[in-house]
Amino acid sequence: MARKLNPEHVEAVINLINRGPYFQLLSMVVRDIGPGYSSVEANMEGKHLNPFGGIHGGVYSSLIDTAAYWAVYCELDENVGLISLDLKVDNLAPVKEGKLIVKGRRIKIGRNVCLAEATVTNEEGKPLAHGTSKQMITRGLQTIEQAVIAMGSKPLPPKFIE
Repeated sequence: MARKLNPEHVEAVINLINRGPYFQLLSMVVRDIGPGYSSVEANMEGKHLNPFGGIHGGVYSSLIDTAAYWAVYCELDENVGLISLDLKVDNLAPVKEGKLIVKGRRIKIGRNVCLAEATVTNEEGKPLAHGTSKQMITRGLQTIEQAVIAMGSKPLPPKFIE
């Protein structure tokens, strides 16, 4: 029998992670997560630009890494963590302004390693970057419970509804 994801947990996780220091530094926002997918956005600002006036490639990498992670999260057991093992990013087009929209998708969840992908587009749907991420499933390391403690937040609702 498939487990049912608790919508209250999803809402609480999104609120928690969007308060994270790195997310705020890059002005990125996780909009939605669910079984096998995620949606992340960032509005281009001066801090995202390289010295030549275009987006710094690290911004694409951070967005793709984030979207890939959260595309896998909802299908993992409660309080299991993930650590990125490998991140491959193809920069497809530069951008100087506007909203970046990132869609993450789970490709495979194995016993110890997950594979996910994410695509960054502009508001018109033009592909700007694409990447894949291999993530190691961890038990007791980088769990959402540890994020709750690190952020000084209250405990989250259960991840799954029986």
